Amino acid sequence: MAVPTITLNDGSTIPQLGFGVFQIEPENTEQAVLTAFEAGYRHIDTAEMYGNEKEVGQAVASSDLDRSEVFITSKLNNGFHRPDDARRAIDQTLADLGTDHVDLFLIHWPLPTRYDGDYVSTWKVLEELKADGRARSVGVSNFQVDHLERLARECDVVPAVNQIEVHPYFTNEAVRAYGSEHGIATEAWSPIAQGGVLEDPVISEIAERVGKSTAQVTLAWHIARGDIIFPKSVTPERVRANFDIFDAGLTDEDVRRITALDKGEDGRTGPNPDTFDMIPD
Repeated sequence: MAVPTITLNDGSTIPQLGFGVFQIEPENTEQAVLTAFEAGYRHIDTAEMYGNEKEVGQAVASSDLDRSEVFITSKLNNGFHRPDDARRAIDQTLADLGTDHVDLFLIHWPLPTRYDGDYVSTWKVLEELKADGRARSVGVSNFQVDHLERLARECDVVPAVNQIEVHPYFTNEAVRAYGSEHGIATEAWSPIAQGGVLEDPVISEIAERVGKSTAQVTLAWHIARGDIIFPKSVTPERVRANFDIFDAGLTDEDVRRITALDKGEDGRTGPNPDTFDMIPD
């Protein structure tokens, strides 16, 4: 079944389902991506901090797919927010991926407690990147509403996407609502809460009724809500299962019941973007 696409605020389109390579070791990345291609994925989400951009590029090059058939996202390393550092890092990303452009490039974290709280000058480098064509679209990741509002006040380009933690136990509705109101698509990372929702009785009941696994139902919930997801696995069977979600047949009531599982801030599994300040060694 064809993967639905979403039209971004700059007119570009993005597949709603992609393949994530977070925490996949470099030596396993090329084969994992090739397995994803065989399953039907055409959207790959990587990042400078993942350390596997080169292997993603090798997979694209060794596949029988044309570069135009693959949507590639990468993200700026936290250590390179200063404008000149960001420019060099972006050039390195393109070299490692073996391409003259990425389809989407993101600021990975806002880091409001670092760089004197200046993510605006970093964003303006991404505006340059979009203007010269090295990125078809640019966006942010882990930005809170106040971070987005500051970009709106001080910058020219509205982010095409905001990649944030979203799953049934942490629906992150305030950030999603701001994005919806301002034409910023939501990408959901940790879509199954690192496995934390897979034993949930509500999701299990729905899964039994529709004949899917709880992981498949959860991924289908994200799709039904209009978010973009990129589940990760190195197990071929699971890679294929994560792609087989478009006939889950969730009802509006199913979606409502799963959304109601939200635990607010208590459901967050990852760092809080207001305080997260890690810069990798």
